[in-house]
Amino acid sequence: MTVIVLSRVPPGLRGDLAKWMLEVRPGVYVGRLTAALRVRLWDRITKYVKHGDATLVYVASNEQGYRILTLGDPSYRVRDFEGLQLIERVPIAEGDDPGEELE
Repeated sequence: MTVIVLSRVPPGLRGDLAKWMLEVRPGVYVGRLTAALRVRLWDRITKYVKHGDATLVYVASNEQGYRILTLGDPSYRVRDFEGLQLIERVPIAEGDDPGEELE
C-alpha cells in the first residue's frame, strides 16, 4: 500500500497521480504500486511540486513496516533514529505566522 498526500500543487500533478491511484480525499491518494512506478511518481512530484508540499508513505521491510518521504513544508521533518523514522515538529520562528500556533 502506498499513500501520497499533496497540498498546494499544480492541478496537472494531481491528475497524474489520479491515473495510478485512488484519490480518497482532496490531495490524498492510495494505491498498490510497484517500486518502479512509485519511484517514477515521486520523481515527477519532486519536479513539479513547486511551492507545495508532498508526503509519501509506503510499505518497507524495516521495523516500522513503512518508510516516509517528505517534500516542501519545513515545519515537519522526518528524523531517523537508528532506523526508526519519527516526525519532528519544528517550532515556528518569531514573525513567521503568529496565527499558526494558538495557545
